[in-house]
Amino acid sequence: MSIRTTLSVVTLAAAGLTLAACSSAAASPPAAATAVASPAPGGGAASATIVDFGFAPVTLTVATGTTVRWTNTGSASHTVTADDGSFASSTLASGATYQQTFTTAGTYAYHCSIHRSMVATVVVQP
Repeated sequence: MSIRTTLSVVTLAAAGLTLAACSSAAASPPAAATAVASPAPGGGAASATIVDFGFAPVTLTVATGTTVRWTNTGSASHTVTADDGSFASSTLASGATYQQTFTTAGTYAYHCSIHRSMVATVVVQP
């Protein structure tokens, strides 16, 4: 193998490693996307935030009787809207809050009705 061939192989290998690093970084969700909050003992209160164009945490686990308060910390307006229609906020401007008390165990998927790609879930445990 000549020096030129070796350099080409090394250059291609380096390019392949760079592409692999880019593709795996793009496929990994941000840390906030995988956060799961512990259930609040005996109900109580829990909080979630609307940050830019996402909900944090993406999955929030609470006990029945818990009131969840969402706060819009971004600059764009958003909503908190249950996929099954069981709850819905009005449009929340920056700094606005919305709260919902969960009295029945189950999984509640929700989204922003303005930005449909924003999705999250509240898991209510007995």
